[in-house]
Amino acid sequence: MAEEKSGKGPVKLWNQAVKAVKGENAGQLVEEFTAEMTLVAEGLVEDQARLRGMVEELQRSRDRETQSLSSELEALENDLKEQQREIDRRLSELSRRLDAMDKKQSKGRGLFPAAWMDKLLILAGIVCGSWVLVSIISLFR
Repeated sequence: MAEEKSGKGPVKLWNQAVKAVKGENAGQLVEEFTAEMTLVAEGLVEDQARLRGMVEELQRSRDRETQSLSSELEALENDLKEQQREIDRRLSELSRRLDAMDKKQSKGRGLFPAAWMDKLLILAGIVCGSWVLVSIISLFR
């Protein structure tokens, strides 16, 4: 009988230790854990779907902004071309006038001495250049 007591003691102790670690309701704990993890997974799926929607909306917004900027750039390029044509027209007019004045001067009936013509050309260039700069700056306001 002493052997039976000594043999059952360690087994009983072992069973109590396993029971303490494992618990009596391990199946219920596994089911609760599974239910909670399922809930977490469903929440993650919903979050992922919401994030996908947000990414798609951001892409659509980016595409609209790109189109808008492209349209604005095209309009600015057209304005710049128009301004360049106007500048070319005015420069042609100034050149024609200067040629006419040069012809008058070469005939001896000029309004200004020859030294002044160079100064007038420089002044006309400065005025035209200033006008070009002001036009370009006004485009970017």
